[in-house]
Amino acid sequence: MYEVFRFSESLSFQDIPEKTKILLKSSLIDILGIICAASENDTSRNIRKFAIDYYSASDVSTRLLFDGRSVSPLGAAWAGGFSADSLDAHEGHFLSKGHAGATVVPALLSLVDAYCDQGRDISGEEFLTLLAIGYEVSLRAGVALMSNASDYHASGAFSGLGVVAAGARILKIEQGACLHAMGIAEYFSPRCPMMKLIDYPSNLRDAHGAGAFSGVNALFLAQSGITGAPTELMLNVGQSNAWQDLGAVWEIDNQYFKPWPVCRWAQPALTAVVAMLELDETIRPENIESVQIETFHESMRLQGYHPKNSDEAQYALAFPVAALICNGELGPNQVDENAIHDEAVLKLADRIRIVESDELSQRFPAEILSRVEIVLKNGRVIRSPISQAKGDPNVPMTKEDIVAKFQNYTRDVLSIEQQFSIIDEIESLEKKSNILQLLSMLTNLPNG
Repeated sequence: MYEVFRFSESLSFQDIPEKTKILLKSSLIDILGIICAASENDTSRNIRKFAIDYYSASDVSTRLLFDGRSVSPLGAAWAGGFSADSLDAHEGHFLSKGHAGATVVPALLSLVDAYCDQGRDISGEEFLTLLAIGYEVSLRAGVALMSNASDYHASGAFSGLGVVAAGARILKIEQGACLHAMGIAEYFSPRCPMMKLIDYPSNLRDAHGAGAFSGVNALFLAQSGITGAPTELMLNVGQSNAWQDLGAVWEIDNQYFKPWPVCRWAQPALTAVVAMLELDETIRPENIESVQIETFHESMRLQGYHPKNSDEAQYALAFPVAALICNGELGPNQVDENAIHDEAVLKLADRIRIVESDELSQRFPAEILSRVEIVLKNGRVIRSPISQAKGDPNVPMTKEDIVAKFQNYTRDVLSIEQQFSIIDEIESLEKKSNILQLLSMLTNLPNG
């Protein structure tokens, strides 16, 4: 625990490798694009109303992202995490089997906006350093949790610890109180059974709202003198491998990005289908007799032939594959509440068979792989190789891919000028004396 505090307290922007700095900016662009794209869906509207109704602004207040109304930082953390989680397109990490950014980014923005509202400044360089701390501690806590947990927990179970590590630096919390905050965040962490959500999709998703709230809440409790138990994920000798190279090796470098707004476990099949469509123009819905997806056990659990809502569409496999084939693309508009009633997509989904491969199950989670076979009505069979998802660290999305994704996802909310202004501000953030301009861009877009 002491090593984590020292890492958080002493890290400077110059200590971060150039590759990691680039990934930090890409991660920030990516997650902000997702929150923006999600800002007008029902989950985001409902959680913002919840924050306004039950977490009113006081002497300490922050603005809701892509909304502008003021609430308490706790309410903003709830709302930002839920909104990021409501469109399943955020980056992730294999060894933690989860995600950091959808918790860390909205939680830190809620703290920073409140901090700046009180007349203090945070430079762009410092904010990027805070992001590095938040990501790195979250991901390593996730690795520690996954190595000793008996079941698979949602990302909120570990990502709140990264919020504490970075937030303690913002709030200038001394070591003793910071260690208590770590203990509080872990003790109150939402260790939600993730496979239950896979089987019964809902707005609760990967518990990023709860993780963001638990991290910010732990900081405020520790500031108020509340004590916490030692943090097992950082103290257990058996978890030392998760922490021993902290500051020397960067787990954020091992993150993946998602081209499509659905569960990562569906993305290898989608990658295979995109390649097949590019190679063979005869693969069209009217020509398809059947589709078989061979995949690992967790991916097979997605199923999702006739989703009843957007949550089920995003935690599905058959529906998004069918939607991609029918529409030639798969973005936010192909998994929203209107898209789930598309009869052409539903008819094709019914012709998709999902089977488990023992080989691919054994290679998970180090590798996330699928294989697709399409049988045409003329009897021709088209098979993909075993495919990994586009966006994995060894087949990465480029910076241009991520910018294009941001523009595509936010086109219904932002003007082209607003899109480029946010991207340009992030790309030059380390040169900014404060982040007030970025905060203004992210909050002065009232949705109501």
